[in-house]
Amino acid sequence: MHLETEPEHTLKSRLFLERIKHYQPLLLLPAIKQAASEGGGGHQSLLINNLQEKLQEEIAELSRKDTELDRLSHTEDHTQFLQSYSRLSRLSEATDSSSITARSLKYTEDVTAAVSEVRDKLQDIVSEERATMSITETPQTEPKNRTEFLKNACDIRLDQNTRNKHISSQSYIAGFSLNTDEWCGHPDSFTDWAQVLCRESLTGCCYWEVEVKVSVLVAVAYKSISRKGDESFFGDNEKSWALECSNDGYEFRHNTIRTSLSGPKPSRIGVYLDHSAGVLSFYSVSGTMTLLHRVHTTFTEPLCPGFGLHTNGASVKICKDLNTEDSNP
Repeated sequence: MHLETEPEHTLKSRLFLERIKHYQPLLLLPAIKQAASEGGGGHQSLLINNLQEKLQEEIAELSRKDTELDRLSHTEDHTQFLQSYSRLSRLSEATDSSSITARSLKYTEDVTAAVSEVRDKLQDIVSEERATMSITETPQTEPKNRTEFLKNACDIRLDQNTRNKHISSQSYIAGFSLNTDEWCGHPDSFTDWAQVLCRESLTGCCYWEVEVKVSVLVAVAYKSISRKGDESFFGDNEKSWALECSNDGYEFRHNTIRTSLSGPKPSRIGVYLDHSAGVLSFYSVSGTMTLLHRVHTTFTEPLCPGFGLHTNGASVKICKDLNTEDSNP
């Protein structure tokens, strides 16, 4: 099976742009013919007729090149491909219809307007194709093993101001509690659900791990998430994404949609975020890393890690100093 190298793939992608360029004279001819019929004769009409003849000659030559480009795009002979493409590229630089049109069409206002419109449309097509080529040639790659994930490790700490009254917490440990004596009732706290956010607002590539017991929601959320009512529950709104980890298995939640998942019994969970690429992945970390769920979306705000503890005995512990660990949990 033939696998294209990246330079070869790039050259073949450029063939598409070359072929678009060759159609420019074809798109200009109808406008030129219309202007010639409406120009009223005289010197302007003669110039337009001369331009039309030159464009027709160029179209014949470009038609031959287009056929060769089509044949070239299907060749699997690498040497022939590179040599032929180099030769055709030099020919393309030597033949430029835009210089002809720029000198001649200045005499006819209607033709100039038509040419500008066609060129704008062509530029849009070329820009879109170049953007697609860029995305195709430089894909985002997620780490392949825990050692690579740990290179993106970040330290996160619980934000005491956001914790619900039924959560007792320190900087790295939180647990469900019926004792509400120490709750401060801060305006940023969750009032209706036993949840807590972390202090950090994350962008870029980040990775963290937590140890969970009983039933825990491991989540990320925008800091702008509501703190009151049902819409504040992690995973039941468009501002949060949550993985429920329990002895019964896993369930992913976002915007009230729930998806049941299978995987090893939860103990340690790894979360990988590539904010700019819109990737959020949850892993079970127990000897080996097992992908539980991956999200592809567009994040519009920085994300805060968060946790929901809605059952007696539930607890979560943030694993500290991951960037100094080895690859074994």
